[in-house]
Amino acid sequence: MSVNLSKNGPALTAAYKEVVDEKSNTNWALFTYEGNSNDIRLAEKGDGGLEELVEELNSGKVMYAFCRVQDPNSGLPKYVLINWTGEGVNDARKGMCANHVLSMANFLKGAHVTINARAEEDVEPEAIMQKVAKASGANYSFHKETTSRFQDSGPQGPVGSVYQKTNAMSEIRKTNKDNFWAQAEKEEEKRRQEERRKAEQERQQLEKERKDREAKEAALREKRDKEKASQIEQQKKYQEQLEAERKEQDKQQWEEQQKEDIQRKATRRGESVEKVNEAASLISQRSVNPREMFKQRERGMTPSDSDVPPAAAAASPQPEPVVEDEQEAAPQEQWKEEAPNTNSYVQELPDEEPAQVEDSSSCNVTADSSDRGICARALYDYQAADDTEISFDPDEIITAIEMIDEGWWRGFGPDGHFGMFPANYVELI
Repeated sequence: MSVNLSKNGPALTAAYKEVVDEKSNTNWALFTYEGNSNDIRLAEKGDGGLEELVEELNSGKVMYAFCRVQDPNSGLPKYVLINWTGEGVNDARKGMCANHVLSMANFLKGAHVTINARAEEDVEPEAIMQKVAKASGANYSFHKETTSRFQDSGPQGPVGSVYQKTNAMSEIRKTNKDNFWAQAEKEEEKRRQEERRKAEQERQQLEKERKDREAKEAALREKRDKEKASQIEQQKKYQEQLEAERKEQDKQQWEEQQKEDIQRKATRRGESVEKVNEAASLISQRSVNPREMFKQRERGMTPSDSDVPPAAAAASPQPEPVVEDEQEAAPQEQWKEEAPNTNSYVQELPDEEPAQVEDSSSCNVTADSSDRGICARALYDYQAADDTEISFDPDEIITAIEMIDEGWWRGFGPDGHFGMFPANYVELI
């Protein structure tokens, strides 16, 4: 796109006219773009010459400076046009603004020296004044030479017709113009080559940095992946070890529990056998034998048969079946010595049986009543070994508990059955 000089045209023209007006104190003006557009605006102007102008150049912008200086050779005013492209401007912007140089030169016309600058060393005032001196083409003042010529010479004779007066200023300007465009073209080509070279170097440097960065990132990523995989593997092994230890502990606890159950059952059965044996021993050690006592009664009643009425005598044979029953029961008692039944113990101690029945009935009444007595919650599951025990599962409630022993209690199970159970399988509530 072409440069736009019409938007801020009045301000641009006024600043330009102030610079070219020798009577004006303003001897430089600086122009730049509005943002990233192609609209030219006045950036700054002043009367401090090149030294002040150079301080206003911005390395991040494209700018155009027009300055009035004094030719050190002739003392005449000279105009310098500076095309400034800062080093911080991106390449795309540089390429676009390069097409605007000619338009700005046509607008800021009358420049004797044009400088294409990118850095501060390109716009040093001494270097610019040297270029201005070289562009003048002579080391003397034109006006002074003319004055001295007319003062020193005498009357002039007529000039021949073949003589043609030479316009020194015109020749100088023409030569300077040709030299200017040739120099500008060379500088532009040199600048483009330098830009291409720097751009290639920057591209190669960026490519190298990118490859190095990608290699470092890949190495770091691979290292992180390995560390993560190692941590996962260690965590997995640790979990497997914990699981194996837990299973081993569960197995040991189960085996110990089984051993304890077997020991408790063996102890309970041993106690039952001991109680039965103790009952049988008590029966065997009785001082009075019921069979002998019955025989003594029978013999005592024989002499009085004559005194007994016939009806009573007829009834006298009744004790014989009892004797036979006792005789038949004798072998049974001998057979039951190895595994005696509690019935024999009940027959020997008839007074204790009602107490047991009374206890059972009282427990049933307690279970049915609102007051359940001492209660406990099952901690483990237990299966009854026989009818004298109760079964229960964890968290079930046992009511009406009787603490008959340190290791064994009695109570009503969840199904309403009354029996014994191990005390360490429950907790009181």
